[in-house]
Amino acid sequence: MTPVRPLTVGVLGGMGPDATVDFFGKLVAATPAERDGDHLRVIIDNDPSVPDRSAGVAGTGPSPGPHLARMARGLVAMGAELLVMPCNAAHAFEDEVRAAAGDVPFVSLIEATVHATRERLPGATQVGLLATDGTLAAGVYARAFDAVGVRALVPPPEDQARVMAAIYAVKRGDPPAAPKEALRAVAERLARAGAEGVIAACTEVPLVLSDGDVHLDDRSVALIASTDALVTRTLALARHERTTPHDALRPRR
Repeated sequence: MTPVRPLTVGVLGGMGPDATVDFFGKLVAATPAERDGDHLRVIIDNDPSVPDRSAGVAGTGPSPGPHLARMARGLVAMGAELLVMPCNAAHAFEDEVRAAAGDVPFVSLIEATVHATRERLPGATQVGLLATDGTLAAGVYARAFDAVGVRALVPPPEDQARVMAAIYAVKRGDPPAAPKEALRAVAERLARAGAEGVIAACTEVPLVLSDGDVHLDDRSVALIASTDALVTRTLALARHERTTPHDALRPRR
């Protein structure tokens, strides 16, 4: 029997570039391979000119939706058979990406992260979010977690300002110690407020904060990286290793 060829993955990247590099590196590292030909074909559009997602959600800047749609069409034209977008806030404009992709499946980073959370923390009823203002304002995680009976806790305004400052420090390439400490402190306060785990719901967060860095008293608090969840889901789908519900991948009409 002839093995089924893996799907070609198209990446809507550049949001930010380091997060795209992190996603691609982890995808390569997670792929079982004995030779070059065992790896996935991946087409990356690393486009940092995508309009700011938080500003787009807030209505204080242009919507990135049309730009993301053009990227999706371009990737499909180059041969992409499965689209991914390693940026959480950009999923506020997911419907435009899906519509532009036509029949090419789109892997939701949000759905992948919720699935990974339920696998890691079965029975959890509350998780904390480390995310951009745009991701929180769009409500993408609040809705997705609510659908599975989990409450998403968000930092109070003063802590959310610290999260945003840390994320932009990572984007600038600042030394990692200060943003890591700021994010760790906010994550631990979320845990003290009742979060049973914390979601790195911005792909810049796991560039400086890792699972095992967050503690509450004498125990470790799980940090679930959305990047890792997307890598796992992308690899499985591209290699035809498991089935995801059809309507979770196809464009929403």
